[in-house]
Amino acid sequence: MKKALIVGHEGQDGSYLFEHLHKKRYQIIGIGRGSIRTNLKKKFKPIDILKAKDVLALVKNFQPDEIYYLAAIHHSSQDLKDEDEEVLFKSSFNIHVHGLIYFLDAMNKYAKKARLFYAASSHVFGDSEAKIQDETTPLVPVCVYGITKTAGVEVCQYYRRELGLFASVGVLYNHESPRRADKFVSQKIVQAAVAISEGRQQELVLGDLNSAIDWGFAGDYVEAMHKILTHAVSDDFIVASGRSHTVRQFVEGVFGLLGLNWKKYVHEDKGLIQKKIRRHLQGDYSKLKAATGWTPKTDFKQLIAIMVKAGEQHGR
Repeated sequence: MKKALIVGHEGQDGSYLFEHLHKKRYQIIGIGRGSIRTNLKKKFKPIDILKAKDVLALVKNFQPDEIYYLAAIHHSSQDLKDEDEEVLFKSSFNIHVHGLIYFLDAMNKYAKKARLFYAASSHVFGDSEAKIQDETTPLVPVCVYGITKTAGVEVCQYYRRELGLFASVGVLYNHESPRRADKFVSQKIVQAAVAISEGRQQELVLGDLNSAIDWGFAGDYVEAMHKILTHAVSDDFIVASGRSHTVRQFVEGVFGLLGLNWKKYVHEDKGLIQKKIRRHLQGDYSKLKAATGWTPKTDFKQLIAIMVKAGEQHGR
């Protein structure tokens, strides 16, 4: 039986990945903020991924075959005061870079045959001039999240190139599910639409209905992560749906499934947009498809249906 560490098991990706690997009969330890999830009978104590000694001890004792580094800090710089920028950068570098280095260092010392997957983000492309991005597109991040995730990508490339470790990167585009946090626009739309259909809410205000997004299903994307780590060669891969849809289309789909005319309830307020509109990001996953055969199974309409069904059940 293979052994896997999931760093960041509490998020939507971590929870889907745990289930996916469990079905494949992996022995799994999931690491969260002060929590541990495992399918083993043995009990493990939570570790701090920002303490090198904790990480070294875990990797040395568990000897994982695969490590999935999904830990991330999701934030909006719009919500922060100017004096908070230093705190934001520090916390983001800690999670997206320093913790990653501790695991790669532990691999180099105690588990050289282990394989690591790093969850990067389409934000590494920033305000890209390319209409569709692939693995050759320049990394030009423009936000703290993108900057620190880009640093993580380069760390993986360094350990791969200089030390010969298996450190692969998945550049993940927007992926949603019923397990998505409430602050994300997809979940915000679904929850509001369900509440409106049940008479608990009267309207939904959004910033830009024309914003185009490359949306996929998180359950599909964790399968891509596993395929990337079981591929023969360590490399960087785009994980995307390859298609873009506007927020308006998402709204139309959600409200339509609930039998509502979205135009009666949804209002646009450009004043909610506090940063300049950037070119939208759309990924080309052809390299991943050619290498592993992966393609997304869930299309845009199916994704909406999954989220609406879960939203209705939660609403009840």
